[in-house]
Amino acid sequence: MTFKNPHALVDTQWLADHLDAPDVRVIDATYFLPVEGKTARDAYMETRIPGAQFFDVDDIADEKSPLPHMVPSAEKFSSRVRKLGLGDGVRMVVYDSRNSCCAAARVWWTFRYFGYEDIAVLDGGLGKWIAEGRRVEEGPVEPVQERHFTPRINHFIIRDKQKMLNNIERKREQVVDARSAERYRGEGTEPWNVHKVGRIPNSHNVPFDSLIDVENGGTFKTAKEISSIFEKAGIDPRKPMVASCGSGVTASVLAFAAYLLGNKDAAVYDGSWAEWGSSDDTPVE
Repeated sequence: MTFKNPHALVDTQWLADHLDAPDVRVIDATYFLPVEGKTARDAYMETRIPGAQFFDVDDIADEKSPLPHMVPSAEKFSSRVRKLGLGDGVRMVVYDSRNSCCAAARVWWTFRYFGYEDIAVLDGGLGKWIAEGRRVEEGPVEPVQERHFTPRINHFIIRDKQKMLNNIERKREQVVDARSAERYRGEGTEPWNVHKVGRIPNSHNVPFDSLIDVENGGTFKTAKEISSIFEKAGIDPRKPMVASCGSGVTASVLAFAAYLLGNKDAAVYDGSWAEWGSSDDTPVE
């Protein structure tokens, strides 16, 4: 069994071979939760893959929303990525500093939401790159030439609260929760300001890090292994599904994995538990 969309995942050797290609752009999507007390931009300045541009997940977001890092308007997204030299006609590769690539998958999904398909995730991320002794850089970033980005919003791969509420009754889509088993059961601590714990009714649990092979440089597990993990959780990743998590970041890992297996319309509930757990009109199990 092999991935149906293998182009979305590139290994470190591929990137090393193409790092200096004129049409390749590298994106550092490192992200930390507020409770972790770390700054992603500082981590980027300390160590990054040469030429990588920093994509700030919290900044390139909807500043009018009270929820964390919701997708921004097409105008804001286009303006911000253009200044990073990320635009039409280039091949993008995104990574983060965590081997489980949670934020890299979020940035991959965000570009796809705005209609850009020529983007891949670096398998194993910065951790594997460094472990292999590949070159890195630090310090101030060289200015880049701006590049026009044309947004074409893909409404098929995003869900809001109302659509999630409707789905509880209609059950047209499988709902899969990327949080830990403890948080899924309502036993863990939520990092966001919510007044409810538990899960969305009828949802299934596939912790995002269960798809990562920590014994093999933090790369994604094989197609057969990932498919089996979904199926054991009661999910057919090739059928309509929407992923949720704490705030829409790790849910993107599940959407990415489903995409690898052939499901190009696997969606993300953007507000996730940060919205569901803070709303008065949302049922929980």
